[in-house]
Amino acid sequence: MTFSNRLIQWYLENKRDLPWRNTTNPYHIWLSEIILQQTRVAQGLPYYTKFIHAFPTVFDLAKASEEQVLMLWQGLGYYSRGRNLHKTAQIIAFELNGTFPTTYTELLKLKGIGSYTAAAIASFSQKEVVPVVDGNVFRVLARYFDVETDISSASAKKEFTALANELIDSKQPDVFNQAVMEFGALQCVPKSPNCSICVFNDSCAALQKKKVDLLPVKLKKTKVTERFFNYLVLEDESGQCLIHQRTAKGIWHNLYEFPLLESEKELNEKEVKEKISTTSFLTNELISLKPYDEKSVLHILSHQRLKIRFWELKVEGELKNGLSKDAVKKLPFPIVIFNFIEKNF
Repeated sequence: MTFSNRLIQWYLENKRDLPWRNTTNPYHIWLSEIILQQTRVAQGLPYYTKFIHAFPTVFDLAKASEEQVLMLWQGLGYYSRGRNLHKTAQIIAFELNGTFPTTYTELLKLKGIGSYTAAAIASFSQKEVVPVVDGNVFRVLARYFDVETDISSASAKKEFTALANELIDSKQPDVFNQAVMEFGALQCVPKSPNCSICVFNDSCAALQKKKVDLLPVKLKKTKVTERFFNYLVLEDESGQCLIHQRTAKGIWHNLYEFPLLESEKELNEKEVKEKISTTSFLTNELISLKPYDEKSVLHILSHQRLKIRFWELKVEGELKNGLSKDAVKKLPFPIVIFNFIEKNF
């Protein structure tokens, strides 16, 4: 039995029942693939359901405001995916009359769609013979064939795509692609896979050479920077707060936040008060200042570790451009601020 036949047989016996696998609708497939980038299925599934319910068609998504889209995206992270999802929906709806491109090459021209997502949509909706290559595929193929190429190197994608091209079942490329990804997600997992029950344990090169824990090879380490955020939760005499939109490029672009003091270390009460005196956004007289919690919140992103502290500032009079707490709750925030608002507002 060939590699692809054995893999597909395993998949048909072990696959999870997921809604986007029961359709060839490119809108549903595209939506699921964008949501599942950098996201586990268990976390992504409720978001997929929410999006399909709120925006049943690509036209519904295209007509929504970016704020509505980001509100639903809240908590998924990598918010540029949400913004690109919205922009691409507008292109498909208004420039392509709601019709998705039908080929891998044409799909690649759309914003936010790279080689992996284009291959997934093209194979799942059109049965185009084009392999998907993601982290799961790197791992499965590197172990089975003992490929020692560094997967973070420039040549890796090309090499693994060529290998996948040789293996893909031309009669059912959609099933093969689903199968190899599912196998990597459920069986050939990153740490301590149970090789004793694996359907390939009689032919896997890494298992035979005792290299399962060594493959795939990834040499480049991501540099992680540490940042210190102090959020100033201003509240005037009528209970209104001050909220800003993050318009600069970088993390959380176009999401909302409280006025921010970024520092080079964790600040105490006195230091926060000194920094506030040099800023321009607070013109009201300060009544009181205190931290909401004794310790900062650690929020980990792919390249950054954020130590976040929320400070309660009561001020006299009325804040210019202040918002009620009910109005604040209707805005899209990074999940760490959303959680704070849910707890304290």
